[in-house]
Amino acid sequence: MVQYNFKKITVVPNGKDFVDIILSRTQRQTPTVVHKGYAISRLRQFYMRKVKYTQTNFHEKLSTIIDEFPRLGDIHPFYGDLLHVLYNKDHYKLALGQINTARNLIGKIAKDYVKLLKYGDSLYRCKCLKVAALGRMCTVLKRIGPSLAYLEQVRQHMARLPSIDPNTRTILICGYPNVGKSSFINKITRADVEVQPYAFTTKSLFVGHTDYKYLRYQVIDTPGILDRPFEDRNIIEMCSITALAHLRAAILFFLDISGSCGYTIAQQAALFQSIKSLFLNKPLIVVCNKTDLQPLDGLSEEDMKLVNEMKAEALKTSIGHGGEGTDADVLLTMSALTEEGVIAVKNAACERLLNQRVEIKMKSKKINDCLNRFHVAVPKPRDQKERPLCIPQAVLEAKAKQAAAEEKRKTEKDLEEENGGAGVYSMNLRKHYILADDEWKEDNLPEILDGHNVYDFIDPDILHRVEELEREEGLRQAEADDDDFEIDGTELTPEQQEALAEIRRKKSILIQQHRIKKSTAESRPTVSRKFDKDRQFTTERMGRQLSSLGLDPSMAINRMRSRSASRKGRKRERSPEGRNDGMDIDDDTPSKKQRLSRSLSRSRSVSRPPHEVVPGEGLRDSAQKIKAIKLAKGSSKKRNKNAKRGEADRVIVNLKPKHLYCGKRSKGKTDRR
Repeated sequence: MVQYNFKKITVVPNGKDFVDIILSRTQRQTPTVVHKGYAISRLRQFYMRKVKYTQTNFHEKLSTIIDEFPRLGDIHPFYGDLLHVLYNKDHYKLALGQINTARNLIGKIAKDYVKLLKYGDSLYRCKCLKVAALGRMCTVLKRIGPSLAYLEQVRQHMARLPSIDPNTRTILICGYPNVGKSSFINKITRADVEVQPYAFTTKSLFVGHTDYKYLRYQVIDTPGILDRPFEDRNIIEMCSITALAHLRAAILFFLDISGSCGYTIAQQAALFQSIKSLFLNKPLIVVCNKTDLQPLDGLSEEDMKLVNEMKAEALKTSIGHGGEGTDADVLLTMSALTEEGVIAVKNAACERLLNQRVEIKMKSKKINDCLNRFHVAVPKPRDQKERPLCIPQAVLEAKAKQAAAEEKRKTEKDLEEENGGAGVYSMNLRKHYILADDEWKEDNLPEILDGHNVYDFIDPDILHRVEELEREEGLRQAEADDDDFEIDGTELTPEQQEALAEIRRKKSILIQQHRIKKSTAESRPTVSRKFDKDRQFTTERMGRQLSSLGLDPSMAINRMRSRSASRKGRKRERSPEGRNDGMDIDDDTPSKKQRLSRSLSRSRSVSRPPHEVVPGEGLRDSAQKIKAIKLAKGSSKKRNKNAKRGEADRVIVNLKPKHLYCGKRSKGKTDRR
């Protein structure tokens, strides 16, 4: 038998306590004394041990939390749905996922900083890396503080849940609030469930145990259920619904026939009809309680009719699923106050459940191994008369029809294989719609946008209009292609036609040369224009081309030469006022002063020194400017230093951090918190 004991889950500390526990353990369990004179390898090993030990402790603690909390997909569906009802499985999974992510991040941080510590070049650098590693680990853990607090609350609540075995013999008590369910479980078990004369005294599941025929049965008391839609039920009611849906148990539906619970028999019958689908394949007994206040015989005809309908439904459920229920077993009366009929109800429920479990086991495959050990006696024939099997003709016809229907019926898998297989076949989701007319299944569903049906705003001739637009667009595009500008030469003079032909010929030659260069660009070495033998791009070539066109090339050649001369020179001559004239020298015979300035510019720079005072700066002399420059550098030094600061640089926020300056503890005091 599978037992779920959530009380064994370890306590989940909050973020601050978690950090204190881990850092204190690191401080106690690892060496604390290191000297400056140690070899650098020993220093690295000392701090790497600290980082690795801290990461291992974090990993163990977080792994314990992840492993001990149950995974909703691995436990029984009853507990999975119960936890979802109580805690919302999305929040639960998200919290555990954040714990797992934090564990992985801490592992990566430790790995990265151990790698950096291998190359630490001093005691100070190694210590800074260790502090940075531990600080980042603690930051990661503090970020998941809300998840740790949530899991601690879940753990405390789960520890208070009853230990229910979903697979053992179970009796489930359900019904409206205040109908006597808790009083009944107190009578037949030693469970001490609170009983009060008002509704919803029981707000969660309670478990007791009782014995019948030397077998142990667990009895579960569920909170009351109200007759309302499923989505309107609260968490207390959903606990009962979850137990009814998932536990294979004998159901005792309690009915208060006296009306003292505050609900009429009609309301209780309506609840029975609304949840009867949860009673399938389970032994069901309708228990009429509080007969000391109102006997069953004294009910009105309408109420008696409702009770008989419930009795018929319970009998149908029992017979339809292999039970052996009779009228006497399905409808029972009792009084929890006088204890009249209490034991009879318990015995009937246990007997019905036992018979059903035996019947299920007889139908299982395991029974064959047991039957092989028994000797089955075969009677000897007492005469020569043949006694063949006698099967009614109606049964044979019904079986034949069923077999034919099964042969004809095609599954979705068969339809998928016939229509192209997976990825091609699309299942028709509408064919099982329950509509008044089957032809309505294939109707187009309206698309609603802003409260309006989109189809109401669609022009019925829209397809025809789209075709017309496409046709018109094609005609316009064809006209645009025909109207491309191209000189055909019909309106030109003979001289212009010759020039046009020459331009086109030169254009084609240039295009071919460019394509050849582009195709061989990767394999062709780059040759400086200085060593270019062809000398294609020269002023002489440009002059010849301009002369052939009837233009004077002298101005263009002079302009190109002056530009190249200005590029060869270091800088233009500085004027006496400390600025450039902005004039190029085009004379062929420069003066002596110009030649001297050019030779000086080639030998040394004539740029202004930093301490030289320029008019308009607002400084008195060069000494004052030098002082201003020093002050500016001093003020920007601190900002530059802060800008270059990284994670590994030494930053002590707290001048006396507890875990770095406290030593080993003495024998007397072991809890500093």
